[in-house]
Amino acid sequence: MSRSYFRWLLRAASLVLCLLFWQLAATHHWDLGLVTFANVPPPLAVIQAALGLEASGSLGRHLGASLGRVFAGYGAAVLTGVALGLAIGRSKWAEDLLLPPLEVLRPIPAVAWIPLAILMFPSSELSMVFITFTGALFPILLNTVHGVEAVDRRLIASAKSLGAGRCAILLEVILPGAAPSITTGLAIGMGTSWFCLVTAEMIAGQYGIGYYTWSSYTVQNYADIVVGMLLIGVLGMGSSVLIKRLGGLLTPWHRPRGKA
Repeated sequence: MSRSYFRWLLRAASLVLCLLFWQLAATHHWDLGLVTFANVPPPLAVIQAALGLEASGSLGRHLGASLGRVFAGYGAAVLTGVALGLAIGRSKWAEDLLLPPLEVLRPIPAVAWIPLAILMFPSSELSMVFITFTGALFPILLNTVHGVEAVDRRLIASAKSLGAGRCAILLEVILPGAAPSITTGLAIGMGTSWFCLVTAEMIAGQYGIGYYTWSSYTVQNYADIVVGMLLIGVLGMGSSVLIKRLGGLLTPWHRPRGKA
């Protein structure tokens, strides 16, 4: 048995074990003290709720609305975070001017931005995009700064000695050297964008996976809540994996430690 096949088999087994535990705990209403499964729907009920959502014809509208909001906010965060990260990582003046206010804003959770977002933007759609933007911005920004600062200064000095200008150094030395760290930030930012989606769609969403999850909670449709949670998890995981794979294709010179 090849090592790769064994790893995939192990991952599949871990998912099966989680599903088995969920089935047993929900069916037998396990009470583990701090955690109780008395009201948790079993996997079969969740599957039935998912099929009902698909049969209703609203799944496509929910997915389309959420994908549009996430990728709009994420795209703006990529442009802003990478640009600011390059400036802060390369310039002490930019670091002193920009980093203090950004560090003050960074710990603020997405839910705390809701009242201000409603006041700042003329439409609820823009407010929701802004919430996902804040979720993705800081992981991308900080990883870009870290990547730029970690570039070997000898490479920069060598490029200067060969007559490279500022633009050439940025494009041919700084960006390639910082690219692996930037890719990590992009993957984390994509995950946090989905994390903030429920908060964003609490504002005034009429469609979206986050809105569907929250509205299911308000009417106590527990199986539908789990369907929304799993959809967000799968979409977030898939998006992050896609970003990592694209980053790997664009940085063939970088090989993570421990991987042959």
